[in-house]
Amino acid sequence: MKFYNVIDGQRRGSGSHHQCTDPRTEEPLWDAPIATVHDLEDAVTAARKALETWAKISIEGRSDYLRKIVDIFTANKAELMEIVMKETGKSSLMAEIEFRNTCEQTLYYSKVHLEDEVTFEDEKVKVVTTHPPLGIVGAICPWNFPLILSNIKVVSSLITGNCVIVKPSPFTPYSVMKSVELCIDVFPPGVIQVLNGDVDLGVAMTLHPGIAKISFTGTIATGKSVMSNCSQTLKRLTLELAGNDAAIVTEDIDVAKVAGLVAAGSFFNAGQMCVATKRVYVHESVFDEFLKVFTAEVYKTFAINESAAAPSLFGPVSNRMQYDVIQQIVDDCIKTGFNVVSADRPSDVKGFWVPPTIVSKPREDSVLVQEEQFGPIIPILSWSEEGDVLQRANLSNAGLGASVYCRDATRAEKLARKLEASSVWINTCEMPNVGAFLSGHKDSGHGGEMGKQGLLSYCYTKSLHFAKG
Repeated sequence: MKFYNVIDGQRRGSGSHHQCTDPRTEEPLWDAPIATVHDLEDAVTAARKALETWAKISIEGRSDYLRKIVDIFTANKAELMEIVMKETGKSSLMAEIEFRNTCEQTLYYSKVHLEDEVTFEDEKVKVVTTHPPLGIVGAICPWNFPLILSNIKVVSSLITGNCVIVKPSPFTPYSVMKSVELCIDVFPPGVIQVLNGDVDLGVAMTLHPGIAKISFTGTIATGKSVMSNCSQTLKRLTLELAGNDAAIVTEDIDVAKVAGLVAAGSFFNAGQMCVATKRVYVHESVFDEFLKVFTAEVYKTFAINESAAAPSLFGPVSNRMQYDVIQQIVDDCIKTGFNVVSADRPSDVKGFWVPPTIVSKPREDSVLVQEEQFGPIIPILSWSEEGDVLQRANLSNAGLGASVYCRDATRAEKLARKLEASSVWINTCEMPNVGAFLSGHKDSGHGGEMGKQGLLSYCYTKSLHFAKG
């Protein structure tokens, strides 16, 4: 299989390539061409030219283009799913979920628009608010869900009249490159382009004066660097950064039901999800029972299965770098003497597999509790006073998502409103909804995406003042 950068509607190779690794088997994958700064200049020039006509297309016309994306993805579903499975290590079930949600997301934005709105009117004046596009968007994408998390940036850009240049993660470039290549025959040249590269390319995008906005998903440290670079040209900016999401479990819950939901929130995709549960706080009166049922559920549902064809929601860690991070956290917990319970890892298994690991009552100041692990290891902690658990759950530096499990709906809502996170799930595990705005409190983000509100960050807001009489 061959992969290309796409610039001005044309496939473009490179004198330099890199290969990624299948995290399930550790086998090398395909050559991925590395784009240069010259390629970036060509892409910006092409986008600037395309913008002259693309921004003038009606909302209805751009909606038709989004529906064409779904048609072409559906026609090439088998190829896209194979690529996602190989580059991320996902099972066929997980790849199917990512593909389906990508298409549903695209169809959602084909129907959701920012209409002109009368925001003020009296006998002297009428004010109409409208939303022209920013121009050229640079989309810098993560590796955990490469297809859907790049797509949200692409379709948000396109439906609002922007052109977009996509940079996939160098760990998972293939599905993003292929998805853009498939759109060559659908979109005018320069409207949607893709450049694969490393940190240097990302830096060049954040500094380029021709790019009006950067949408970045990644770590807090890199996000701060992106923000600093973007400030030099006063770019618009959206950052979706690390969380360290807490789940609060009260004493009145149905233990069997809630243990299953918390397990899903913790170990879906091996914990590699921005809003996955990263810390679990269980009321001390049900702690022992919860831990027992939770552990059994994890071992039953999230066991290592080497077969990609198996209907598993668990998988390997997606790359060697993150695998090493998780192993260091596990080793630190063992050395510190924490109560670590881990499922068995088959001795002959290949790939970046870390078995589901549960740590009972580690110290609150431990690395596992205070820093986002982004992998299949979870701390289970106890609490007795609501004020105390809220203080512990509300970290000083992060606030992306959280969850509350409580039979009393009124109490659950009160707890949810006191959690310092942008999204809180009540009596369900964390699954983003395409219609819900997703942002971050504190260091977990700047601005946000998804839902109708998310489109505002891809536009200027212009007020038209019509005099009367």
